[in-house]
Amino acid sequence: MRTGALDLIPIALLGAVALVALPLVGSPSTWVTLTVAGLAMGLLVFIMASGLTLVFGLMDVMNFAHGLFIAVGAYVAVSAMKLFGGTLGALVPAMLAAMLVAGLLGLFFERVIIKPVYGQHLKQILITTGGMIVAEQLLHVVWGPDLLPLARPEELRGALLFGDVAIERYRLVAVGVGVLVFAATALTLNRTKLGLLIRAGVENSEMVEAMGYPIRRLFIGVFVAGSALAGLGGALWGMYQQAVTVAIGAQMMVLIFIVIIIGGLGSVTGCFVGALLVGLVANYVGYLSPKVALGSNILLMVLILLWRPQGLYPMGKS
Repeated sequence: MRTGALDLIPIALLGAVALVALPLVGSPSTWVTLTVAGLAMGLLVFIMASGLTLVFGLMDVMNFAHGLFIAVGAYVAVSAMKLFGGTLGALVPAMLAAMLVAGLLGLFFERVIIKPVYGQHLKQILITTGGMIVAEQLLHVVWGPDLLPLARPEELRGALLFGDVAIERYRLVAVGVGVLVFAATALTLNRTKLGLLIRAGVENSEMVEAMGYPIRRLFIGVFVAGSALAGLGGALWGMYQQAVTVAIGAQMMVLIFIVIIIGGLGSVTGCFVGALLVGLVANYVGYLSPKVALGSNILLMVLILLWRPQGLYPMGKS
């Protein structure tokens, strides 16, 4: 984690991308709509990716089952929205329920599946991938194999009009939740005793243990928190797509890995900036040249790594 001034160059890159896109898009109103949509998409991806970058950066765990927690969060949100009537008032309970269930599943996953393979990356990849495959079949048993609708509350449907600019209400909610998650995570890691202990444990876990702090319990808490964030992201992403399938998490994993590699493995700030970059580029390129859109994120990752091989904010510097 960076102890000095924040490197503003990657943040300036966000503004540069947006400014370059303006004359290419042509219409200012369309550009604003695309920009807000890109920010909303990026922040939803950040919520899902932040948990994985925390787990890898702080615990050195290659968790390829992260998509499972996203899927569980989405399915729990479907059930919670039905239970509470699908109104705006059901949104917060649905998000909390998704976080709770995903967090509890993460605790079970860490204790039973990942604990025996700490420090063994190859085994971690194999066992977490296998665990995800088995768990996805259990999701079929509980919720069925069919696609489930996850409708947005009536108050979040449609768009707000500002002159010629149309901004979807739900995208504004996504932006708000994403910024709140980033602020809470960054403040916890950089401005609290808990965050200090976690960061110190990454550097020298034996010293932290010698001072009487249970670093292993702290790391378990990090894993549970990362799983809960994935569940929250799954609930929001399912509502963004307005449909949930068992593959919803696995489909996002490639994009999530791209984001955390661009940002720098283990960096929450890097994950935040990387997700916004990916969201903006995907929306601009998708509008300008839909055929190129599928490869735009991979091209962005390659260009970033050519510039900064360790990502925008390498671990230990952000």
